[in-house]
Amino acid sequence: MLDLGRLRALHAVAVHGTVGAAATALGYTPSAVSQQIAKLERETRTTLLERSGRGVRLTDEARQLADTAERLLALVEEAEVGLEARRGLPAGRLRIGCFASAARGLMPRVLADLARRHPALDARLTEVDPHLSVDLVARGVLDLAVAHDWDIAELPVPEGVEQAAIGDDGCDILVPRAHPLAGRDGVRREELSQERWITQPPGTVCHDWLMRTLRATGYEPLIAHQAEENHTQVALVAAGLGIALVPRLGRGTLPPEVVPLRLDPIPVRRLWALWRSGAARRPAITETVRTLCATWPDVAAIEG
Repeated sequence: MLDLGRLRALHAVAVHGTVGAAATALGYTPSAVSQQIAKLERETRTTLLERSGRGVRLTDEARQLADTAERLLALVEEAEVGLEARRGLPAGRLRIGCFASAARGLMPRVLADLARRHPALDARLTEVDPHLSVDLVARGVLDLAVAHDWDIAELPVPEGVEQAAIGDDGCDILVPRAHPLAGRDGVRREELSQERWITQPPGTVCHDWLMRTLRATGYEPLIAHQAEENHTQVALVAAGLGIALVPRLGRGTLPPEVVPLRLDPIPVRRLWALWRSGAARRPAITETVRTLCATWPDVAAIEG
């Protein structure tokens, strides 16, 4: 009989692409994942992973087995959801994916509150890009995701995934204190056509929003620097190297060299909780979503 834990390891490698990424998602070491797959290879008498450069790739047989594993894991989840729903209390492991600034600014409060009130719930957090996290929920790798979209670019939600709005996160233009606009209360987008921008790399939600919005005003933004972390962007602004559009959530206290300006109209990120429809009855999910929504007003008041 095939071991479910080993199938879960293979499925994680198929979803994440590498043994290391699969290990991070599962909360294991890469060595432990490799051992699980090696045992599965002996169990099935089939080669499942092959060397490809510095990494590995799944064989055709492995991909077929990973697809079967996904269906089996969905059945196991259905059974677990039914049991937990009958008990009526949040319990078991809950795998949560969350984008970086919410993982820093929102999730510590939420996770601490859940741990205090529901000791039988083992909530585990992983930082994940918003668009990736939605797909990971749909495929059963994550139980719940906290993601975001922008007011002009809605987050695509696949069939079989449900969502609930958590709240709106405002954004500010950050400029160096010596910048000519630093004394203003607000600024219009048309006034920023000659600025050097600091933003996230292409393909991220924030970068794509910035490019679409500023192009709509009739000019091509000059991207001087790219940095994934908001704190890095703030540091570059503080050094006088450009301006940045940075959300308030998780931003923390700004250094004295940086001044926030209101951009008219104010850009807004919408925060969402997402989960699979098949797990909607699970108390761990309903209670976590409720806690996210209840915690948001206090967090937004502090960040704002």
